[in-house]
Amino acid sequence: MYSIDKLYHAVAQKGNVCVGLDAAIEYLPQAALQNGTNETEAMLDYNKAIVDATLDVAACYKVQIACYEALGVAGLELYSKTVRYIRERGALAIADIKRGDIADTAARYAKAHFSGDFEADFVTLNPYMGMDSLEPWLIEAEKRGKGAFVLLRTSNKGFRDFEGRQLKEGGFVYDAVGEKLNALAAQHAGQCGFGIFGAVVGAEAKSAAECEEAKALRATYGNLFFLIPGYGAQGGGAEEASLLLHADKNGGVVNASRSILTAWRHGADDAHPTLLGAAAAARTAALEMRDALRRQSAGQ
Repeated sequence: MYSIDKLYHAVAQKGNVCVGLDAAIEYLPQAALQNGTNETEAMLDYNKAIVDATLDVAACYKVQIACYEALGVAGLELYSKTVRYIRERGALAIADIKRGDIADTAARYAKAHFSGDFEADFVTLNPYMGMDSLEPWLIEAEKRGKGAFVLLRTSNKGFRDFEGRQLKEGGFVYDAVGEKLNALAAQHAGQCGFGIFGAVVGAEAKSAAECEEAKALRATYGNLFFLIPGYGAQGGGAEEASLLLHADKNGGVVNASRSILTAWRHGADDAHPTLLGAAAAARTAALEMRDALRRQSAGQ
């Protein structure tokens, strides 16, 4: 069974929430730094507490490696321990690494993130060096039952600089990427029918025209599973995100990081919550997000 099949079943059971574990000391309650705990130990404790509190709510967890790389060697050790803990708890880990390189280099990246100290169930990939930059990842994914999400239409404001630029022959640059991914999905699919490589498609706040664009993306790339960033702190909500899900509410996971990790700041005891109290607030935020997505999808 591929990771995409496991994710499909996790969404069916738990909903569409993907919890982003973006390590940052300012996201932690003060209680996490008590008793002489150093910063990386405190962040690991908080990551574990968030996973434990949301395990039955989150379909998967996304770990943004840049947050950990910024902390140096200790941060990479924290990253490794975080991804390992997610998988030890029986959950699915997405390594948000956005790699994009060719030949032997890509093969080494694939080995690093599909096995060993940094092993994850999925990775994120940048396709703009061409399809040969994805091939080594596909080989490793087939061999190890893994998966990937390839940048298609992202949630940042500058996506129209390149991804959203119109082509002379019609469509956008991201359509050229999507066409290749669709072909790949047809040749390399899991038991659930989705390709083992899906796509990153953003759910930022949208105009009416952009909402129609989102609907068209979902319809056009029906066999691509979507990783959907942009919810919460980036401005997107359940209305925007639900446009990118299938009618059966599957086919995508919606990522939220800061809005879940810092939910404790908005509680009644936001000044000095305990570690478990902060994790409980994260669970409440994840539940509210899951239910909002379900309500919105049901209303469409």
